[in-house]
Amino acid sequence: MPRFDPHPERRPAVVAGASSGIGAATASAFAAAGHPVALGARRADKCEELAAAIRAGGGEAVALPLDVSDADSVKAFAAAAGDALGPIEVVVSSAGDLSAGRLHELDSDAFLAQVQVHLVGAHRLVSAFVPQMVARRRGDIVFISSDTVPAPRSWTGAYVAAKNGVEGMARTMQMELEGTGVRASIVRPGPTATGMGMGWDAETTGAVLEDWARWGHARHPYFLRPSDVAAAVTAIVATPRGAHLRLIEVQPEAPLEES
Repeated sequence: MPRFDPHPERRPAVVAGASSGIGAATASAFAAAGHPVALGARRADKCEELAAAIRAGGGEAVALPLDVSDADSVKAFAAAAGDALGPIEVVVSSAGDLSAGRLHELDSDAFLAQVQVHLVGAHRLVSAFVPQMVARRRGDIVFISSDTVPAPRSWTGAYVAAKNGVEGMARTMQMELEGTGVRASIVRPGPTATGMGMGWDAETTGAVLEDWARWGHARHPYFLRPSDVAAAVTAIVATPRGAHLRLIEVQPEAPLEES
């Protein structure tokens, strides 16, 4: 007798933050792997464009509005995803953006806004989906974290604090979910070419990059592609039951040195 039943053939997945970047790449990777997928984000029109492309390619996808900073929005999203796809087997928490500001100059409401999206929003997803996973005794929840947890970056203190909270929550869940059949995992990307931070003005961007270089954060100019991070998420979810990839760190490979 195997220790665990295999994954069911049909594993519906939801991706929060699926309108762009890592979330969009993860939704596409899931669809390519055969997962029915619900795409959620505030920019529902962008999610619908991607969902339409997935359907055109033979996959199963639905786009639904989602604002993880709003508890009612998360509850409505969870109900609609279940109605559209059936019991949800996989949840990916990747919603969020990146604001810049020195902590001592940052308004507390702006600090709270980052925590609301990255940390409290992730917990809202946990509350909406994980109890049903525990009842079915299987499922995966994947938290997108950041390498700013082990190596904080200046000017992003609210984001750093929120991502530390996400990892603390995920590690606690790993203990609390042990023996339930539900796996909680962390993907910790390094620098990734997404839209995060692209709204900063030129003066802020210059100050941030100068400070980061001073602290030695830019070892080389290469960035991860969102699809690189999505590959790590897909590997976690595809791992046969009985094994648990608890933390995957993904960093961009440096350019090849001249021979």
